[in-house]
Amino acid sequence: MNRFFFLLLSLCGTLLSSEEHAFKGKHFLASYLDCDLKALSDLEQLIQSMDDAVRASGATILDKTPYVFPPNAITIVYLLSESHASLHSYPEYGACFVDIFTCGDTCSSEKFDESLRNYLQPKKVNARLFLRHEDVEEIPYPR
Repeated sequence: MNRFFFLLLSLCGTLLSSEEHAFKGKHFLASYLDCDLKALSDLEQLIQSMDDAVRASGATILDKTPYVFPPNAITIVYLLSESHASLHSYPEYGACFVDIFTCGDTCSSEKFDESLRNYLQPKKVNARLFLRHEDVEEIPYPR
């Protein structure tokens, strides 16, 4: 875990000094409700689906840490070259919470969301997208 925080601190310094990344980012948050219970309970496939969603967004995975809450709930935190992503499952409620924050304009939260929706098959989704810079603004999310 200490290695994860060291990488995060190093990443922040790199992003702040990099001309490739503007001082802004997009933060996508979603609650997926009434999901396919088999999809939520298959931890190996859920991790693979989250990996696929992060890659679909265009982000680069530097590291990830999954933690299983027996019998079949999971939290996964991803350290990305562009910032971070996370997933928290609640199979007993048929629900899953996710977020992805990426600096700059190169990543797509829409592709991240689409990939996870395809796997989890939620019947209801509450999603928000925020532009973060000197201020925090909610911006229209297409779905």
